[in-house]
Amino acid sequence: MALRSSLWQSILLLLCLSLGRSEEVADDVYNYGNDDYVNSDDYIKYWTEYAILPKRCIVYNNVDVVVFSVFEHSYKQCSDDPMGTYIAPVPVFLNGYLQQFAQEEYDQGYDDYVIPESSQYLDCVQQQVSGRNLYFQIGCTDGTSQSLSVNIYTDNTCTERFLEDGYDDSAVDVSDIQIPFKRCQNCVNWVDMSDDKIDDMFYENRQTQAPMCSTAWRYKETCNRKCQRTGLEPREKEGWNTSDKILLAILTLFGMVMLITILRKRQKMSNKDALLEQAAMSAAGLQQVHVIGIFILVVLVVAVFALLGLKNITWALLLVINTVLFGYLMKLTVDSGVSAGETVIGPDGTIIKRGDSDDSSVASTAENTGRNNNAGTYVLPQLA
Repeated sequence: MALRSSLWQSILLLLCLSLGRSEEVADDVYNYGNDDYVNSDDYIKYWTEYAILPKRCIVYNNVDVVVFSVFEHSYKQCSDDPMGTYIAPVPVFLNGYLQQFAQEEYDQGYDDYVIPESSQYLDCVQQQVSGRNLYFQIGCTDGTSQSLSVNIYTDNTCTERFLEDGYDDSAVDVSDIQIPFKRCQNCVNWVDMSDDKIDDMFYENRQTQAPMCSTAWRYKETCNRKCQRTGLEPREKEGWNTSDKILLAILTLFGMVMLITILRKRQKMSNKDALLEQAAMSAAGLQQVHVIGIFILVVLVVAVFALLGLKNITWALLLVINTVLFGYLMKLTVDSGVSAGETVIGPDGTIIKRGDSDDSSVASTAENTGRNNNAGTYVLPQLA
């Protein structure tokens, strides 16, 4: 009964504003019967700094409700932590929204604003359809949580739904009274007005009479975890699109080319480098068969994640594998270059190999070696 009184009170306030009646009359309507609410512990008097975010419309405990959050800092545009998440009946929340809209239209000087005809469905309206009495009231749209529709009921309290093929929506057009879901709304919006249209209490009234926020806050109920999970749209798993597949093929091909190059370089690896690498793995407690097994396991894991459509972890593992292969390939390249340039000395002290020497340097080395071998021997000069 209290809820229905509030609905009629809100409709009367809309009528006063839309007809351009004095603001004192609208204030009297707004404050009528609000004594208990004003004296409550969670009463908020000034709404200037607050914002509200309507999230979705759901059916909870067989009641069509709006899920919303209230924020203490409107300048953050609902990006901070909310005071809480709540629910309010759709007609009640929509009443507040329409009051807010009518108030802003009045402040902007649109005195000819007319209440949408579809607002009659804020209350439970009886209509005769095919000789049968049915009842209509605004509620949630079937199949989506981001829209409102007029639902059909079989009783005058609009609690028993009239279902046809599992749906209770009617064909009544209510596109002009839709709630802006997922859009942050300031509780108080200031507009420029001429001085002859305002009085001493104008700014005070605008701060204390924020219709949408105060109405939703007054009739709110806490939305628990079950309530917050209700109506959540399931997240669709994103598959691999064309660009993803191309990038996946490039990374895979790049890794395979590096792996083939590594195998070829290992075949040409000197015994010394092979022994040093084997010693390093032994020091780490690994053997070559272990490294191969780990690599194959990682590749299989990446393939499984790719088939499951887990993009982020697939990209991360592919980048890690390619980075490791590239780093190991660079190591083999540097080691082979160093080995090619090493100086190898034989048992008798003779230089057998120098990678950076040319024919002249080899000849010079041989000549110097010959001289060193004849050290201390007198050589007769040759006469021309």
